[in-house]
Amino acid sequence: MKKLSFLLLMTGLFALPGCRDYVDEYVTYTVNEPVFMSASEFRSAVDVEQPKPIEKQGKIAFYNDYLYISQPEKGIHIIDNRDPSNPRNVAFIELLGNADMHVRNNVLYADSYIDLVWFDINDPAKPVFKGRKEEVFPQALPPTENGFGIDYEKVMDRNNGIVVGWRTVERKELVRTYKPRWWSWGGLTENMVYNDAASYGGGSVGAVGSMSRFAIYQDNLYTVINNQLGIFDLSEVTPEKVAEDVPVGFNVETIFSYKNCLFMGTPTGMIIYSVEDPLKPEYQSMITHVFGCDPVVVENDIAYVTIRSGTFCGQNANSLIIVDVSNVQQPKHIVTYNMENPKGLGIDNGTLFVCDEGLKIFNAEDPSTIMHKDNILAHFKEINGLDVIPFNNVLMMIAEDGIYQYDYTDVQSIRQLSRLPIGK
Repeated sequence: MKKLSFLLLMTGLFALPGCRDYVDEYVTYTVNEPVFMSASEFRSAVDVEQPKPIEKQGKIAFYNDYLYISQPEKGIHIIDNRDPSNPRNVAFIELLGNADMHVRNNVLYADSYIDLVWFDINDPAKPVFKGRKEEVFPQALPPTENGFGIDYEKVMDRNNGIVVGWRTVERKELVRTYKPRWWSWGGLTENMVYNDAASYGGGSVGAVGSMSRFAIYQDNLYTVINNQLGIFDLSEVTPEKVAEDVPVGFNVETIFSYKNCLFMGTPTGMIIYSVEDPLKPEYQSMITHVFGCDPVVVENDIAYVTIRSGTFCGQNANSLIIVDVSNVQQPKHIVTYNMENPKGLGIDNGTLFVCDEGLKIFNAEDPSTIMHKDNILAHFKEINGLDVIPFNNVLMMIAEDGIYQYDYTDVQSIRQLSRLPIGK
């Protein structure tokens, strides 16, 4: 479907439409056309393989001394992290379309574009594929690498198969429009600008990074994909989708489970839903901010939110926002700090970790004084940190060039333990 927009520029004191000249003209535009794979081929492309080099970083999860690193759209690397000073890459799960994952009771749950799959990880070095729920994320698509539109008419036709990528094509179409002649007192102007654009417009639970779109509360997995909150019951061997998707706002990017609430990050603010009734999430409130990408983490009823510029999310804001969420229906802004370009973050027992100009570590016992020089515990520079998981005095950080780990047993003397390289 095309979206036609017209800009009419007129000069003079008053104007009246004259006769209409119909014009047939070719309009050229660029669009992302889907690349398809048959459903049978797509769903058979699951395998457990020998360890492979991590070529590109994605989401991060941690469970029972093992790290799980997604390689976007390709699969999941499994890292033996029983010795954080010497992490070992032990296995790779080939899984097309993977982006997110979570772990509960020795089961690894992961997305595969439109499907949910799960693996038995009682032996993490030898995961066993256990099952797949098809079409539970029907609108999940591979990311595009540009700002061009998407041919959704082709995308949503399942007869074509599963979308596994994009090719950029230029289209040329004949469009009939008209250019009215405008007569005016005080001068004559005829200047129409034509623009055509495609209008596509609990149990034993692991830890995940702040960029995750998967969260677990009690026996349920919650997923946020394309502004829809999905709910899956994990109490049985086979996860079941137990409720209709809940629309939760514009472009929800991240989700964090704290107490009986879900905290969601969007480009315009943090949304809070209660899951006191786990199958009927109930909206509580939203705290808005300037446009920008934002993950959120919560500890001791204090929410920490970062927003950053330089992405599709928009503006030039780079901040750390701290909010009192002791009353989730009336969250109170505490303070906003300027940052350089913050990404993922984590909080553990009053120590705050922020991926900003590398890795910054703060004493957050008093949120209103985090930036005081005495509360800046460490700053590891020259690293493009993306997301973190702090656990048991070890910080695991995924960065552009590797997986970094730090010992923060003594917060006054934080030291690097290891770096597992990422990249070809």
